[in-house]
Amino acid sequence: MKRLIAFAPLLVLLVIVAMSTLLLLRGGEREVFAPGLIGSPAPRFSLARLGGGEAASSEAMRGEAYVINVFASWCTPCRAEHSQLMALEARGVRIVGVAYKDEPADTEAFLAELGDPFTMVGMDPDGRLGLELGITGAPETFVIDAAGVVRAVHRGALTDQVIASTILPSLEAR
Repeated sequence: MKRLIAFAPLLVLLVIVAMSTLLLLRGGEREVFAPGLIGSPAPRFSLARLGGGEAASSEAMRGEAYVINVFASWCTPCRAEHSQLMALEARGVRIVGVAYKDEPADTEAFLAELGDPFTMVGMDPDGRLGLELGITGAPETFVIDAAGVVRAVHRGALTDQVIASTILPSLEAR
């Protein structure tokens, strides 16, 4: 009996690790929050612009369909999706980057290394716009129509499939 008691902490730890692994590996958790935002007005924003100058704002994009991409230099999936953003920009899609809880120098280095697909980059150091958008983490992408209404939300890294099935159709439905 004393032997079983000696192994009890190890068994409890193994159960906790197994449950945590299952929770982390299950898919779809981040998708749950997206549907409520679709069809709603996008939050108005005005953020300090990376590099200075006029603020990165929703007002500057008024009357245009565009994409908001929430990213960070410290975010591995953001690095993975970056080529997708470059391809969207090459197609003429206007993309507003929101540097989420990032340092300007780190954001600048990230974009210098990978390329800058953004029409403008707003700094969101305290995550306030992220909260207004209801993000669950970076990266997240939002399609905003010319009337300022959210038409699509994708939580996680962009892929060819997501762009073809969600982002482009939402932009074309202007």
